[in-house]
Parts: sequence; C-alpha cells; structure tokens
Amino acid sequence: MPRLALIGPSHPFRGGIARTTTALAAALAARDGLAGFFTPRRQYPAWLYPGGADVDPRACPRLEAADRCFGVLEPWTWPALRQRLAAAAPDAVVMPYWTWAWAPLARAVTSWGRPVISVAHNPADHDASWLERRAARAVLGRCRGFLCHARSVAAALGESYPGVPSAVHPLPADPVPLPARNVARRRLGVADDAVAFLAFGLLRPYKGTDLLLEAFARLDRGRRAVLLLAGEPWGGVAADLARRLADPRLAGRVVAALRWIPEDEAPGWFAAADVAVLPYRAATGSAVAAQAFGAGLPVIASRVGGLAEVIADDATGILVPPGDVDALADALERILEPELRARLAAGAARAAVGSDWGSYAARLDALVSEALG
Repeated sequence: MPRLALIGPSHPFRGGIARTTTALAAALAARDGLAGFFTPRRQYPAWLYPGGADVDPRACPRLEAADRCFGVLEPWTWPALRQRLAAAAPDAVVMPYWTWAWAPLARAVTSWGRPVISVAHNPADHDASWLERRAARAVLGRCRGFLCHARSVAAALGESYPGVPSAVHPLPADPVPLPARNVARRRLGVADDAVAFLAFGLLRPYKGTDLLLEAFARLDRGRRAVLLLAGEPWGGVAADLARRLADPRLAGRVVAALRWIPEDEAPGWFAAADVAVLPYRAATGSAVAAQAFGAGLPVIASRVGGLAEVIADDATGILVPPGDVDALADALERILEPELRARLAAGAARAAVGSDWGSYAARLDALVSEALG
C-alpha cells in the first residue's frame, strides 16, 4: 500500500473541499496510508474571498495528524512545507484541485521531486476565465494521475492530458445523525403536512437558484409545498435573490437563510426536507447530492455532468434538462405524489449504502499504484 502525503484545506476552514479533504485524510490514516497531512494556516485574504469568511472551526474536525505549516498565497512559507514533505518521505503527494487560488502552490509542489496525484473536483474554476484555465493547466499538466468524482470529468481530463491515468469514485454519501423530523420542522417553522424542497449550499449563478424560484412559484398554493433555501449568496446573486423572493407567488412559501450554514446546523435542514433540488446550469458533481442521499432524500437535478451519473432518473430522483423551468416545475409537481416520493426516497437511501470513505481511499491507492507503475 502506498504511503501518501495529503496537502489541502482542513480545520478551521469551511466548505466542501475542506470537509472532503479532511474525510480523505482520516480514511487514509485508518488504512495506515497517511504519511503526512499538511494544511494551511491561512488560505485567502479577505479581499479575495467572495463569501463572508473562509473560517468556521465547526466545519470539520481537527485531526491530530494535521500540520498547519504554510499560507496558500505566501510563497515565503512554502520552504517549510517542502521540508516537512521531504521528512515525511511519501510515495506520492495528493492535492485537491478546484480553484486557481491554490494553483501557484500546487505548481510549486509538482516541482519538488515527488509524483503528485490530483483529486480533481473541478478541472478549472466554475465560470473560469482564460487566465484561470491557464492556471489549472499549469498544475494538472504536471500531475501523474487524477481521482475524479464523475466519468465526465475523467473523460475531459483524458482528452486534455492523454496518457495520464485516472480513476472515478463518487463522493461518499457520508450519512450523519439527523434530528427528529418534527423537531427540525418546528425550528424552521415548517408545517408537518407540507412537502419540503431543499436547495442547500453556496448560492452561485451556475447553480440555477433563480430557475428553482420561478419553477416553485408555479406550483399551486393548494399543494402544501414549502421551499427551504439555505446558503450564502456568491457572485453577485444576493440582490437578484432578494428581488425574486419578493414575488407575491412565493409569499409565505419559502424559508430562506441566506448565510453560511455551519456544519452543525446542516443536519436540521436535511431532516426537515422531503426532496433536495439541484437545478444546476452546469456541474462536475455535487457534495450536496451525496449529503441528500445520506439523509435518504431523493434529488431533483439537472441532467449535467456528474449529477447525471450519480442520480438515477426515476430510481433515486428525477433528472431534467438544464435551464428548463417548465421541466423543473413539472418535476416538482410530480414528486408531490406520496407514492413516487416514497419510492425515490427508498432508492436514495439504498444508493447511500456501500459508498464510503474507505472505498474512496482504496480507489485512490489503486490509482497511485497504477500511476507509479
């Protein structure tokens, strides 16, 4: 079994990448395959980060193995990381790639004499500029292998970097304890007999929240449905969301928390929901889909990227064409029927079984062995 060093965000930083990187570190440690886990002291300056803050000590656990020893955008701290990496003597280095802000450091790590495997969450930033795509190529073009969460991502990387091995493993469902449904609903002010649709996570233009609000507004008020909208607006969408939420058709039908949702609050939102909705315009994948399956929720999603691979249409959810408000509204209407909703929920719960961080780490080990020959 290869010994791996992992470099990426963890406690006290927030977000899906920090959470999944921490889970991977724990899984590698459990297999006795973690040579070192190196995490940043500082990640982004406030002027660069589009959210309120990138720190939330509750977002992921503090692992004993974590060594906070560098600043992501502070090159003068990188020699200390290089020294610690050399002392750990791993067979390979594993780093997530998802944003250009980490590209300069990742590019440096690829020049330090040890093979680098990328956990390729995104081949480039969402809505990436030419410069951001160039930054991604400068890193990914020097990696020895790619662990991807969707076949579509692996295929795209295979076209861009022929001959570099890749492996695919969806993000694990990672079930977490949920509060009682009635308690969760009481806290959010949701009636027991309402069907609750959940849109959870960072609210960015590509995620199609505007499409969901229009589709939900078309549902007949007599259908006893409520939309739970929980997440921090990014990319200038806050003003547009405020305008759309003022639509009279939505009055009294939306429970909105337009802010960062701390990790310990997230289970309450999933416990209160009946269905998760991911109306993305584009996607490589989604940690929210994995969270939904872990909570036993069926998912209505756009037929894009990794979502179309993870969600089985009419088995664990409903897939609709991206950007199609009519189709989305029809899917919302269909899943109001109790029998269909129960069948899809059972399928979602089954999909959560058998995919865990242990199998994810094993897939990474196999990829590293292939990449190293």
